[in-house]
Amino acid sequence: MRFSWRVIGCAVAAVSLLANGAVHAESWPSRVNAAYKISLAGIELGDFRFESSVTGSSYALAATAELSWGFGAFTWRGVTSSSGTLATAQPKPAVFSFDYQSNRKSGSVKVGFDDSGVSSVVAVPKSTPSPETVPVREHHLKSVLDPMTAILALSRGTTSNPCGRRIAVFDGKQRFDLALSFRRFATVSEARPSGQPHIAFVCRVQYIPVAGYRNNSETQAMASNTGIEVTLRPVPSANLLVPYQITIPTIVGPAVLSSRRVEIVAPDNRQIALIH
Repeated sequence: MRFSWRVIGCAVAAVSLLANGAVHAESWPSRVNAAYKISLAGIELGDFRFESSVTGSSYALAATAELSWGFGAFTWRGVTSSSGTLATAQPKPAVFSFDYQSNRKSGSVKVGFDDSGVSSVVAVPKSTPSPETVPVREHHLKSVLDPMTAILALSRGTTSNPCGRRIAVFDGKQRFDLALSFRRFATVSEARPSGQPHIAFVCRVQYIPVAGYRNNSETQAMASNTGIEVTLRPVPSANLLVPYQITIPTIVGPAVLSSRRVEIVAPDNRQIALIH
């Protein structure tokens, strides 16, 4: 299950906002707030909240996930943040952090970046990698983005095929790719009309481990999972797409992250609310 939640979190971070034009601070929505519910086999387990803000040439991204199952026998909370600057060619992350706490354990990861890639990694508690772990080498950390900043790297395309993407990610432990490919179109339902298109793109998401992972049955199952999907809904009024739903098949049933509400402050200060 831990790989399932990693892919859910990174898929949301990586495709939460895909703008149609080049990356310029002045054309990026000044603020986006999104709320999702998380369910497994039809049972609601918790929620996921995402926020982005752009001020001048600086960006800040934050996400919080809270899970509980077994009538509180297991609880988990994760807080993720990233910040950096917007450049003409590509966003430049400065700091990425991930803090988690459950009723069994807690920890944190902090990653620093410079112009070439990852410059520092601090993990608490510090652990010794298993002999089964594929080692992370220096070249694996060049020209990579943290899971949150990946949304800005993907903003340089168009909506003609937002699924044609491959993202190089380092989350402080693993170096992996998320490859998106077009699967089909879908119709989006709304609780309140927003005036935005109801036709969305359904993309297949392939998890490709590169380094920092154990080559065990769990990793192999995730890498060979062909049923992972993300549904991207176009929002032309804000010049972006937002994820409507993410689905990951598991042995106990589908893990699903579904949109509840997305609030957007567009570049022209127009306010848009998507209520699903």
